[in-house]
Amino acid sequence: MLSFPEYEQYDALGLAELVRTAQVTPLELVEAAIARIEARNPQINAVIYTMFNQARQAAQGDLPDGSLRGVPFLVKDLLAMVAGAPMASGTRLLKQWAPAIDSELVRRWKTAGLLILGKTNTPEFGLQPYTEPALFGPTRNPYDPTRTAGGSSGGSGAAVAARLTPAASGGDGGGSIRVPSSVNGVFGLKPTRGRTPTGPVNWELWEGCAVEHVLTRSVRDSAALLDATAGADAGAPYAAPPQTGPFLAEVGRNPGRLRIAVTARALIGVDDPAPDPAVIRGLEATVKLLQALGHEVVEATPQYDYAELAMAFMTMIAGQTRNDIRDTAALVGKRPARGDFELLTWVIGLLGNAFTAADYVHATRVFGLTARAIGAFFADYDVLLTPTLPRAPVAIGALQPTPAEHRLLSTIATLRAGKLLTSLDLVRPIALKTFSYVRYLTPFNITGQPAMSVPLHWTDAGLPVGMHFVGRFGDEATLFRLAAQLEQAQPWAARMPALVQG
Repeated sequence: MLSFPEYEQYDALGLAELVRTAQVTPLELVEAAIARIEARNPQINAVIYTMFNQARQAAQGDLPDGSLRGVPFLVKDLLAMVAGAPMASGTRLLKQWAPAIDSELVRRWKTAGLLILGKTNTPEFGLQPYTEPALFGPTRNPYDPTRTAGGSSGGSGAAVAARLTPAASGGDGGGSIRVPSSVNGVFGLKPTRGRTPTGPVNWELWEGCAVEHVLTRSVRDSAALLDATAGADAGAPYAAPPQTGPFLAEVGRNPGRLRIAVTARALIGVDDPAPDPAVIRGLEATVKLLQALGHEVVEATPQYDYAELAMAFMTMIAGQTRNDIRDTAALVGKRPARGDFELLTWVIGLLGNAFTAADYVHATRVFGLTARAIGAFFADYDVLLTPTLPRAPVAIGALQPTPAEHRLLSTIATLRAGKLLTSLDLVRPIALKTFSYVRYLTPFNITGQPAMSVPLHWTDAGLPVGMHFVGRFGDEATLFRLAAQLEQAQPWAARMPALVQG
């Protein structure tokens, strides 16, 4: 029998309260989490590196008296550096590499009293909306192990859904907190650009598109963790607008009557294929719920060049990936070589070599024009509602390149023919297809606005379907108020995968 059988019933703040009132010790919570990781992780492959002894030692030491003192936590194996812990970033070249220092965000998590038990799985460099790296193998959905856990924070999403820990870290550069939140039935908020720190090693992440935060079971945990980590660090390129008060205080506060736009149209790339019927049913049910709660819901879609935005984002990603390939090889004293990286990563890097500096500057200008258009849209609406994803959780491997695409990618890699792709204008259809799956998410990485996936619906087969809400720049407060209202009206905490119930 697993230790502390009540563990699954508590969110992070609930566990912290048990520690504060001396009903349990931090070590008891650590042992409870370890028991669940050992029992459940072999079925889902969410945790790829464990730090059990370090967590036990920290739990028995002088923990900071933070708001989450003694709560077990997992860290995504990308961006967030934990001193002395391997950080492979999903790539074989870094399997044994470990940073010497904590990143500022990790330092703040530790100051809040969190106890880090290990690292969670991620695709190579976080490039894909699924977590199936060649290095560690696929992370599986706790609701159905034949299906994806999403990406790139798929390990964290699966870990929280499987109740390994009540919260785990994630990063979101094109949807990577919100995708796994949707497919694993947990809550995931992408904060405003600049809300959480990126230092001391990183500066701006993916031209400001990427930001780190957490995936949680409850809305209040997300708010409390953002309170614990928000604020620019030394040398930050920018800072989010100041908070008007603690985000945790917004949870339970009446959001008032909001004017909410709703659309099922693609916001990047193309509307192909059409969303699953189960997704549309979830969207329609969410509209009815919002109206019953007193909100005004209006059908409306931001207007800009969706196809051009997909091409611009692909250009940025390609440039960033080529630089990641180069820097990763340099970190271990090697020259970049095809065999050190996954095929798709390598080809994206070839594209990064093929695009010109002018192409990259044009992409950033498209970003700016899109941000202006969406900013103007939000002058008329408090929140935008879309599905999080156009599809219910898909099978492992369904989003990977087809055999024909794999052959094409292999030819490009062999010939180092990234320039051929751009000269023949083959990148545009690739870009449009690539962003079909994250068609509702990526634009708000580009604009820097806060956005969240809320676990409001499940398919007839019992698979989670998240709903996506976007707020004005700097306005996480409204999203937390609305999310808490939805959580109270349609609770999801009692929903657990069979993996947990068994």
